[in-house]
Amino acid sequence: METLFTGLLGFQLKQVIMIVVGLVLIWLAIRHKYEPTLLLPIGFGTIMTNIPYSAAIGEHGPLSILFRAGIDTELFPLLIFIAIGAMIDFTPLLKNPFMLLFGAAAQFGIFVTIILAAAMGFPIKEAASIGIIGAADGPTSIYVANRFAPNLLGPISVAAYSYMALVPIIQPPVIKLLTSQKERQIHMDYHAGDVPKIVKIIFPIAITIIAGIFVPASLALIGFLMFGNLIRESGVLDSLSKSAQNELGNLVTILLGITIASKMQGETFLVPQTLLILALGLIAFIFDTAGGVLFAKLLNLFRKKKINPMIGACGISAFPMSARVIHQMGQKEDPFNFLLMPAVSVNVGGQIGSVIAGGLILALLA
Repeated sequence: METLFTGLLGFQLKQVIMIVVGLVLIWLAIRHKYEPTLLLPIGFGTIMTNIPYSAAIGEHGPLSILFRAGIDTELFPLLIFIAIGAMIDFTPLLKNPFMLLFGAAAQFGIFVTIILAAAMGFPIKEAASIGIIGAADGPTSIYVANRFAPNLLGPISVAAYSYMALVPIIQPPVIKLLTSQKERQIHMDYHAGDVPKIVKIIFPIAITIIAGIFVPASLALIGFLMFGNLIRESGVLDSLSKSAQNELGNLVTILLGITIASKMQGETFLVPQTLLILALGLIAFIFDTAGGVLFAKLLNLFRKKKINPMIGACGISAFPMSARVIHQMGQKEDPFNFLLMPAVSVNVGGQIGSVIAGGLILALLA
């Protein structure tokens, strides 16, 4: 009888709280569709991890084995990048390469947050891992955190994916605070037509070489992302491109989410430090949004044809969610204002910018 009730008798308050946290994540994923592909596996894995004497974790536990095989080796985040690369169409960005600048400007919050976290007493590598939450790129956050702060991987992962899901709530108030109604009503032209196929093929190769030369630490991240895009654009690997977008992306996402949860044990997760990380992650998102918007306003001081400053907020890597949010905001201000394609141009640039920002942090602090 004692063996049958060992799990029940072994419960501690922190484990009960974490099981409730897991249930909340599952509820958010199902009821509100907040990043369900990640939050649901993380939520369920959190429940498995926090049941006393769980056989899912520990030296021979399957979640721990998956963690060592997929996260410690950085395999899962890199495989996700192949899937993401295969999903992204860089055509809008290639039509207007100028938009890539916003992908750089909107990483401002990362470095502000690193300074702020370091000032609060976090070691510099932990501060960098917290700051990268602002990239709005879950795989990059996991990749950097696993290198520099594996002890913080749980809260950093939850913060990164939760705030990505909350982009429609976080970004609009910041944008409205920094822009006037007149600015939000600015129309932007988008020229129809396609980009030559050879340009689409050369682009991922060129980006990989350039990034690898100037920021070698980013080569794994940017290389796997661009390899996925090359599969898509080559035109000779359609079946592999579809497999990368669907089967590979879905399978690795499931494994990634449920594996991360093995680091969400009550005794390590429920500490004041976790709340501080969540707060700093929110600050990073806010400053990233502000950085992109303010950069657009700065450019407008020197341009005859004005940019709608809202599209600067799409420089974060939450693709394509941020682009949809900006388009919808433009429609509310003026039903004839179609910002989707300019916003998408900036958003795919943000995907590249966030990966390079992660590589820069790895290079500077390695």
